[in-house]
Amino acid sequence: MVDRNRAFFGARARRSALAFLTPLSLLAASAPTLAQAPPTPAVLVQPAEMRSLARRADFIGRVEAIEKVDLRARVSGFLGPRQFNDGDAVTADQVLFEIEPESFQAAVAQRQAQLESAKATFDNADTQLQRGKELIKTNAVAQTQLDQRIADQARAAAAVKEAQAALADAQIKLSYTKIKSPISGRVGRPAVTPGNLVGPDSGVLATVVRDDEVNVLFPVSQREILDARRAGGDAADIKVSLKLADDSIYGEIGKIGFLDVSVDAKTDGQVVRATFKNPKRLLTDGQSVRVQLERTAGEESVAIPQAAIAMDQGGAYVFVVSPTNQVEQRRVKTGVQRDGLVAVEAGVKAGDLVIVQGQQRARPGQTVTPQRVAK
Repeated sequence: MVDRNRAFFGARARRSALAFLTPLSLLAASAPTLAQAPPTPAVLVQPAEMRSLARRADFIGRVEAIEKVDLRARVSGFLGPRQFNDGDAVTADQVLFEIEPESFQAAVAQRQAQLESAKATFDNADTQLQRGKELIKTNAVAQTQLDQRIADQARAAAAVKEAQAALADAQIKLSYTKIKSPISGRVGRPAVTPGNLVGPDSGVLATVVRDDEVNVLFPVSQREILDARRAGGDAADIKVSLKLADDSIYGEIGKIGFLDVSVDAKTDGQVVRATFKNPKRLLTDGQSVRVQLERTAGEESVAIPQAAIAMDQGGAYVFVVSPTNQVEQRRVKTGVQRDGLVAVEAGVKAGDLVIVQGQQRARPGQTVTPQRVAK
């Protein structure tokens, strides 16, 4: 009986000991887990900076040659061999076409002979008049005869002037047989081949374009013109650049030189003209381009990367890391956007560290590990 009681109380004591030790062992096992704090999330930050983000506007424009001439025949005749190759550079007064001149040369010779005859008639009439003036002093001729000689001399003088005008007209027509370029530039392909009969109604024979410098015309709305005028400044403060069909930026900067004097009633816009140097002949008459206008001098404002801006129903906001590495949510008012930066008019000041990557791991009030973006 004693042995049974000893066994009973021994087992009970062991159970009590186990019951006492079990919570201690659990506490011991869980102690390291409670001591470990969760790691703070790492985020990329970039400081807000004062930048000059000038306003920029884009327009669709078209290239127009400063000088462009359509060559046409001014007299009728058969076209001789052309004196250029397609696309050649030509100079002012260079002969490009010639119409067969023989008939015009003959007309000049005929008019020259008529002038010589008219001059001979005038010389004779003038001699008779001078003789009559001497004879009238001795009453050797009647006054009526003298008056007739005066009239004959006047008619002869008029005939000389008429012959001179006819000769000049024939010479002008002869000069028209040589079709010259009035400007320096490049000539296009001819529309008429040699041997064809051409005349004033034959249309354009070829076109010469001056393309070392070109104009670009683009329409600007009334609202944009008013905004520009309220902003002040003049055309010299505006940088004009072009974007070509392959999205490359044209290497020359243009100058605004003209604003049309009237508004197009259909588009409610005015045409603006900018001039560009074209040394490599990349711009061609009639070409479509994108025009970018940008003020060269803009006021400085707080600028942050566009990647830092987030949106919700309340509007735009950013996450800012405080000096104690805590996350703050700031509502911001944005302005001009360009080149990956956004001007902030309210909500952020220069020097604030805004989160540009890792916003999804950040919460307001949370402690984070900021890492600056390498520049």
